[in-house]
Amino acid sequence: MAIRRAMSGRIMDRTAVVGARYMSSWWRSVQPAPKDPILGVTEAFLADQSPDKVNVGVGAYRDDNGKPVVLECVREAERRIAGNLNMEYLPMGGSVKMVEETLKLAYGENSELIKEKRIAAVQALSGTGACRLFADFQKRFCPDSQIYIPVPTWANHHNIWRDAQVPQKTYHYYHPESKGLDFAAMIDDIKNAPNGSFFLLHACAHNPTGVDPSEEQWREISHHIKAKGHFAFFDMAYQGFASGDPEKDAKAIRIFLEDGHHIGISQSYAKNMGLYGQRVGCLSVLCEDEKQAVAVKSQLQQLARPMYSNPPVHGALIVSTILSDPDLKKQWLKEVKVMADRIIGMRTALRGNLEKLGSPLSWQHITNQIGMFCYSGLTPEQVDRLTNEFHIYMTRNGRISMAGVTTGNVKYLANAIHEVTK
Repeated sequence: MAIRRAMSGRIMDRTAVVGARYMSSWWRSVQPAPKDPILGVTEAFLADQSPDKVNVGVGAYRDDNGKPVVLECVREAERRIAGNLNMEYLPMGGSVKMVEETLKLAYGENSELIKEKRIAAVQALSGTGACRLFADFQKRFCPDSQIYIPVPTWANHHNIWRDAQVPQKTYHYYHPESKGLDFAAMIDDIKNAPNGSFFLLHACAHNPTGVDPSEEQWREISHHIKAKGHFAFFDMAYQGFASGDPEKDAKAIRIFLEDGHHIGISQSYAKNMGLYGQRVGCLSVLCEDEKQAVAVKSQLQQLARPMYSNPPVHGALIVSTILSDPDLKKQWLKEVKVMADRIIGMRTALRGNLEKLGSPLSWQHITNQIGMFCYSGLTPEQVDRLTNEFHIYMTRNGRISMAGVTTGNVKYLANAIHEVTK
């Protein structure tokens, strides 16, 4: 009996050792993920003790004092919502009212496509979530397809389609010498792509370059994409924030609709309503008819179910409250124009200060570009000098967030840029 107990004890000890070995090795191969370059800029800025430090890396709006902004229309919507509604789950497709109002912004207030119920649309987790949901939809229903992404683009676009396991190709977009659009090369890439390819397009205020095609160029892009049978997917993260006019900023989309394309659109309220942390957006896909739209929406909802089940309610309530009330919507349009105009004004000021310093370089691209970001043309080495010598923080590709430029720091920023580019 004693021998049996001893043997049993040894077996249990060996089992425990083996079990412990397996448990300790489960995550042994996991290495730290690379730091996000933009978040890394913010971390470095916060750690800097210099009173002169400037952060032009963050992709979020700031007022002329460098402070975050909550729009008054948002505050009023929150006052109306507070204490009046329950916290029940939204449907998988999200707030019907929010989606309806969002589609009007993209497709037009009196869009026949909306009336004909040809648009499959769901609430999404801001623009990132809308892009990811579409990427998964593309993979599931066009498994042999690929996505053409502009060079450069918002870095997370590559992560999104990579993790959805959609092969990526690139197309020419930015022209470094002119600091503008490489239009001829872009058209060549559209023509040379296999028929029926997917193309990711920035609807307005291209991130990170701030370079947008002209209306005439958009018409030509639309023509060639249609001639090749390509599918255009628009990421519209800055509607209203680019020019100050949501209708003007939707022009590219309206051109494609006029030309008879079936498109997809990602919309976000992070920038144009300042709802960064609420994660509220919309994914829409234009279909042949109502029956197809019903089927597509059902599949989008099925994709959402294992991801997050239902989208959050609070941000959707804010958006639907603002857009469905004529007075609040009017106030929002006024406030979004104030934000856009401040950015445009800072572009003019930065260029003016650089030119006053007698810089031999052309800075015209600062005011030619539009939206939150300016693709400055600064080299990584020049950016490093700005950080090390002047405590100015931005991503090493030279992207300046114009939201971080204020009347209080624009002259200092211009002087520093002048020093490192002499």
